[in-house]
Amino acid sequence: MQRVDICGRNSQMRGNRWDDHYARRARKEHRLARSVYKLEEMDRKFRLIRPALRVLDLGCYPGSWSQYALMRVGPKGYVLGVDQMRPDRLEAPNFAFFQADILHWDPSQLTDRWGPVDVVLSDLAPKTTGNRSTDAARSMQLCRKALEVATSALRKGGDFLCKIFEGEESVAFRQEAGLLFRRTRLFKPAAVRKGSREIYLIGWGKRSA
Repeated sequence: MQRVDICGRNSQMRGNRWDDHYARRARKEHRLARSVYKLEEMDRKFRLIRPALRVLDLGCYPGSWSQYALMRVGPKGYVLGVDQMRPDRLEAPNFAFFQADILHWDPSQLTDRWGPVDVVLSDLAPKTTGNRSTDAARSMQLCRKALEVATSALRKGGDFLCKIFEGEESVAFRQEAGLLFRRTRLFKPAAVRKGSREIYLIGWGKRSA
């Protein structure tokens, strides 16, 4: 299993304990990672990504969420990805990549060129230490950065999807997101691994500044 230092997704490997039904399905369907099925379920349920939208994917490596978003937005939409590692198996004329540590990335690099986006996706994950409190703090730091990016990069009425870990932190983060969005919800997709505290916050309808 491979992780980038502070952000990005796991790349799935064969022949180990991570090689489950979703990992095998991803290989069969030529998806870049099993995490795509989390996004696919949430998109089908909540209708987040539609044709011709501009989507920002934070922590886009290895590219499965961007790959799915490109399929959904079609040729008239754009997908913009940010990560420390380039998703080298993903190429499309309407995909742009920013190589950066998200904690130090200025979203004006995006908005100055493309304008505000319609959807911000964040599947950011920290490099884990094994210390639950440290890992939770690092994860929350990434969540708050994703919300900060959404504040500046999303158009009025835009939507937000962010990975978080279940617990007191998720309740507090939902309250913070509720100040920016008209409606919020926490949701756990079926593809989240058994025993994981991973859930997702969805925010609909960004309020005006």
